[in-house]
Amino acid sequence: MAQPNKTVENDAAVEDCLDRVEPPERQADGRTVAALMARLSGETAHMWGAGIIGFGRYHYRYDSGREGDMCRIGFAPRKAELVFYLAGLDEADFAPLGRHRRGKGCLYIKRLSQIDMAVLERLIVQSIDHMDRIYPR
Repeated sequence: MAQPNKTVENDAAVEDCLDRVEPPERQADGRTVAALMARLSGETAHMWGAGIIGFGRYHYRYDSGREGDMCRIGFAPRKAELVFYLAGLDEADFAPLGRHRRGKGCLYIKRLSQIDMAVLERLIVQSIDHMDRIYPR
């Protein structure tokens, strides 16, 4: 039997999550990103799990039979850095962004002041477009 997903949409308040973010600069960056993602996606922010702020939702089903729901785009304002959950991007898309690092499916940014916000906006839009193609609304 498949394990239930740990990261599910819940009724926790996004503002409460953002209020707890330290240091203050990361909290301000988190609020900026939340506003940006809401504007670009046209979706309201919802909490997914304990720390992911997500926008929109989609249902996935793997060949293995595992399935579930997840936010279309999202981010986690962690103490060390902002973690972005974006899809459908190539390594070259990130080159002009500025100071960042990448993990499997994640983008990590320490401070918004170290990146080109226009490039971040373009990456978010590309991810939304990708999700709309793969998982039509």
